[in-house]
Amino acid sequence: MAGAMDIATPTRTKDIIRKHGFTFKKSLGQNFLIDKNILDKIVDAAALNKDKGALEIGPGIGALTERLAQEAGKVAAVEIDNRLIPILEEVLSPYPHVSVVHGDVLKTDLAKLWAERFASCSQVSVVANLPYYVTTPIVMTLLEQKLPLDRIVVMVQKEVAERMAAKPGGKDYGTLSIAVQYYCVPDIVCVVPSGAFIPAPNVDSAVIRLTKREAPPVDVSDETRFFRVVHAAFTQRRKTLHNNLAALVGKDRKGELAGLLEASGIKPERRGETLSLQEFATLSEALASAGLIE
Repeated sequence: MAGAMDIATPTRTKDIIRKHGFTFKKSLGQNFLIDKNILDKIVDAAALNKDKGALEIGPGIGALTERLAQEAGKVAAVEIDNRLIPILEEVLSPYPHVSVVHGDVLKTDLAKLWAERFASCSQVSVVANLPYYVTTPIVMTLLEQKLPLDRIVVMVQKEVAERMAAKPGGKDYGTLSIAVQYYCVPDIVCVVPSGAFIPAPNVDSAVIRLTKREAPPVDVSDETRFFRVVHAAFTQRRKTLHNNLAALVGKDRKGELAGLLEASGIKPERRGETLSLQEFATLSEALASAGLIE
């Protein structure tokens, strides 16, 4: 468990930064967590044990990595900033079951990493304080690659967490909500004030847990087509579903589209943000069956 020399304190974080002459790169979205209580909430939400593995993305100087190492059987941390590698190797030296990988997670062969680092683990979760600027690409990469994941517990910008967990009908609900909820059950663990970081970001953060579903909650015959329909429905949020989808099927088939929407029990004047996952699934299958999309 946590000890007196935890990295996640303002004093220890500043000492490490000073010792190594580290300077923050704004372009990498570097904000180091200095609140042990938040770390505990993240680790608790991950439900780790010695049979399980944890993949961390963007470990920084290792505050969360240290806590993961105390709970999990294997930890792999992928860090893009080569300046942080020697710091991580030093602070994590007491933990031989932790490996630090220098690289960009979006360019990393994650299936290979799984095979190399987590072969002995019963389950693997992703646990990370994600840089804001790449949150969505990273989460979608993890989900779309269909990795053998148990759950994803990540700190993200508060408004992004709210979008991931949003229900139909509100301004937060959109393509990200649908994509996340197709693969996972989301729940927001806690909101994190900007003062919990060095340097403090300009916005509040939230920890969200995405528990991987064993199977999607809706049946679709083609996932790519399903997501094409979802994206089309939100192309211009203020436009009706009928107008947005007309661009997808072709203006010359707009009349057929209106009839198909009605036949599917969906009013053409509705907006994309009002449709449930089930309605999007019904719609994408109906469009395909009618030959309106491939």
